[in-house]
Amino acid sequence: MIYLDHAATTAVSKSVREAMLPYFSEDYGNPSSLYLFAQKAKKAVEDSRRSLAGLLDINPREVYFTSGGTEADNWAILSAFYSAMGKKSSVSGSGAEQKSGVSGSEAEQKSSLPGAEAVEQKQKKPHIICSAIEHHAILESCKFVESLGARVSRIPVDHEGLLDLEALEQAIIEDTVLISVMAANNEMGTIQDLRTIGEIAKKHGVLFHTDAVQAFGQIPLSLEEMGIDLLSASAHKLHGPKGVGLLVIRKGVRLPAFLHGGAQERGFRAGTENVPGIVGFAKAAEEAFAGMSEREKRKRELQKLFFRRLLEEVPRIKITGVNPLEASGEKRLSGNVHICIEGIEAESLLLLLDQKGICASAGSACASGSVEPSHVLLALGKSHVEAYSGLRLSFEEDLKEEELEFTVEAIREGVERLRRE
Repeated sequence: MIYLDHAATTAVSKSVREAMLPYFSEDYGNPSSLYLFAQKAKKAVEDSRRSLAGLLDINPREVYFTSGGTEADNWAILSAFYSAMGKKSSVSGSGAEQKSGVSGSEAEQKSSLPGAEAVEQKQKKPHIICSAIEHHAILESCKFVESLGARVSRIPVDHEGLLDLEALEQAIIEDTVLISVMAANNEMGTIQDLRTIGEIAKKHGVLFHTDAVQAFGQIPLSLEEMGIDLLSASAHKLHGPKGVGLLVIRKGVRLPAFLHGGAQERGFRAGTENVPGIVGFAKAAEEAFAGMSEREKRKRELQKLFFRRLLEEVPRIKITGVNPLEASGEKRLSGNVHICIEGIEAESLLLLLDQKGICASAGSACASGSVEPSHVLLALGKSHVEAYSGLRLSFEEDLKEEELEFTVEAIREGVERLRRE
């Protein structure tokens, strides 16, 4: 098998599995229990929190564990909306504040953050801004808050998938409470200019959230330098387990609790912690961050080779998004190849590739089975016919060149066959 769908999920690494195993059947205590046996699990959770915080150069108290990227995205969008509608926030006397032990002086310090004031002060018709190419976890959350009375602006992108920054700033109004823009796109790998977006958000006193599920562990992320207030990430995109993620909520951001019940995650996200998953997430992230630059160099070489060989062997194809064969290629994730193939539907090609043992994708795994064309490709200005022809190959540095060549040949043969039919 040649697995070329790492943007959908990755295998759990051996070292991650080994780190997780003790917490299934040996140190399996509930972290909320007081006895010594359970405290081993609690220590594992807090050690993992510190590790992940260290990788992002933030305070461990700013890391909140979730069930994955989708929950983290929902938390960011819904909590910003509810807070703006006047719900109790985490630093205004709520139960979450009491459970987390936020002091009055700390609350005053938090309230000084411009974005925090924005969420607290905007009332009645909160306005949220996102890009037109966000993951469905953001787009559907925005649709939901629209049904509750919010206004949402979806900012267009150019033909490479880069956000129209002028349109973004022009969309900000008095009631804008949140800007949510993904760090890197899950279909075509375009990397957004987070630093400039953060500067725009800060200038207007608006919170800035980024869905970094595809970018976390793949590219450097500095929340401080980029002005990021909220960040979502998921373990299974970097050889960690499925079912665990995180939301970073920077100190000073005033949001209400998301899940109600126990006092876990300082009262903001109730529910017994997924200890093995959290441990595995931290281990996977440590490994991803440690080898990031070396992996990036090798993947960039493979990416350029992949595109060159596809352009040589398969007639009438177009590179989608940023062209990595040009100087702007650094604005694209290195492990991503996406093309539109004239005269075919990608799903038919995927079946032919599967017969040859090649796992690939026509786009986001979360949209698989949808009869609708990719909203990402439509946002680039592609026609519906073109949007149905998109093929995504996502790989890692261990891809062998002979596997790459086998894949190119399989695509060429498959395209020829489908164009004849």
